[in-house]
Amino acid sequence: MGCLGSCAGNPKESTLRHPCFSPQGHGKAGRIHLPVAPSCNIGCGYCVRKFDCANESRPGVTSRVITPEQALWRVEQALASDIGPYLNVVGIAGPGEPLANENTFKTFRLIQEHYPHLISCVSSNGLLLADRLDDLVKLNVSHITVTMNTVDPAIGARIYRHVRYQGQRLTGEAGAALLIERQLDGIERAAAAGRTVKVNTVVIPGLNDDKVATLAREVKRRGARLLNLMPLINQGDFADWVPPTPALLQKLQQIASAILPQLTHCRQCRADAIGWI
Repeated sequence: MGCLGSCAGNPKESTLRHPCFSPQGHGKAGRIHLPVAPSCNIGCGYCVRKFDCANESRPGVTSRVITPEQALWRVEQALASDIGPYLNVVGIAGPGEPLANENTFKTFRLIQEHYPHLISCVSSNGLLLADRLDDLVKLNVSHITVTMNTVDPAIGARIYRHVRYQGQRLTGEAGAALLIERQLDGIERAAAAGRTVKVNTVVIPGLNDDKVATLAREVKRRGARLLNLMPLINQGDFADWVPPTPALLQKLQQIASAILPQLTHCRQCRADAIGWI
């Protein structure tokens, strides 16, 4: 099945220019994250969004949430700055769940109208990906990242506090099972629509680290192109857990690399990040 609409030019070429999807773009291409999406529809036990420090680089952190119009202005300023000639990517990665916020789609619409040459990408928990995929395709969002930590509802029940979908708030294995089902369906549909899909997995030693290969095989079967194994940031419900050592993370990347290409230079960026990675 081909692209349902434009795929931002040549998908392979645009991926090579995307620092969050390609080693070739790492350190050479710039990206900007626009923090326009405050609301979230799941509760991740490791997520803490209430602290902001200039020295922090982690998902969910932003100095402020901005409007779509302010986001457009921020892109204009970035293009006029020293990073302008290298700025390839406009991404929305929070601080909440982008697909649960209408301002995400308003922002992409403004970017498409004013700067269609820029690559648009979104980072999502995947719960609403299948539901909002047509909107993303119409707005030429070509690269999609889904944070998926397990395909086992029993493990998911220990990671996620709750899942809110279509007016229901589910907890435990029921919530995790629904999330996993929606994530896999969204990945499959996005890949079939010509989007480049990357899966981010937070590695939690003693919980999901021995299931990385299982997850990699399943998301590859659904059409994911890349897997990014990220170390747990021990905070929130996981404040007392020990993050994976660099040696363990490298071992897991080697195992998973036999199934899917690995992204190894991720810096777990802030929701308002700008510059090179």
